[in-house]
Amino acid sequence: MDAAEVEALFTREDGSYLCARWGRPLVPVVFGVEDATLSVVKGAFEGVCAMSGHKMAEHDPELGANVMVFFFRDWAELMELPDLGRMIDGLPEMVERLQAGGANQYRVFRFDKDGAIKAAFVFLRMDESLSQMPAEDLALAQVAQVMLTWGNGAFASRSPLGRLGDGRVVLRPEIGALIRAAYDRVMPPAAIDPSHALRLAARTGLA
Repeated sequence: MDAAEVEALFTREDGSYLCARWGRPLVPVVFGVEDATLSVVKGAFEGVCAMSGHKMAEHDPELGANVMVFFFRDWAELMELPDLGRMIDGLPEMVERLQAGGANQYRVFRFDKDGAIKAAFVFLRMDESLSQMPAEDLALAQVAQVMLTWGNGAFASRSPLGRLGDGRVVLRPEIGALIRAAYDRVMPPAAIDPSHALRLAARTGLA
C-alpha cells in the first residue's frame, strides 16, 4: 500500500484524517447470539489481537467490558435495551438516522485522554445480506473494523476479507499488515495529521 491508499482508508466524510488504535486490552461482550456464535466472535477477537500484537483481558477496571457487540433484527430493538441510552449519546436520533438509511451495521467509539480507543459499540442488524454470511466471516470482518478507526468508506467497495486457495477466509494481507503497523509501539496511539499515513505505509511494507 502506498501512502495515498493508506490515507484514504482513514479519511472521514468531512475530509479529516483519524487513525486511532486501542490503548487498553480488549474485553468483548456479545449480545443476541447463541453460545456457538458467541465462541466464534470471541475467537475472531483472539485471532486478530494475536496477529496485531495487542492483548485481551477478562475485565476492564474502568468499564468492565469495553467492546459491546449487538446482534438484532430491527434498529428499534435498541431503544428497548436498558441503560444503552446512557452509554450512547443521542441514541434515538442515531436509530432514526440508521433506519432511514437502511443501514445494517454501525460502530461507535469512545476515546481516552490520549485519543486512543477505550470503548466500542458494534451494532449489527441481521438483514438478508449479513444473515447469509458465515458466522466466521462476519465476526472476522467486524473485529478488523473495530481494531482501528477506519474512515466511513474504507470498506464500502471492498471487504477487509480475502479468500485463500483452499477456500479459507482471512484478512486481506494488506489490511492485516496495516493493523500490525498501527499497533507497532513506535507509532502513536492516535493521529489526526495525514502525514501519519506515510509512516503507516512505510511500516506496512516492513510488515
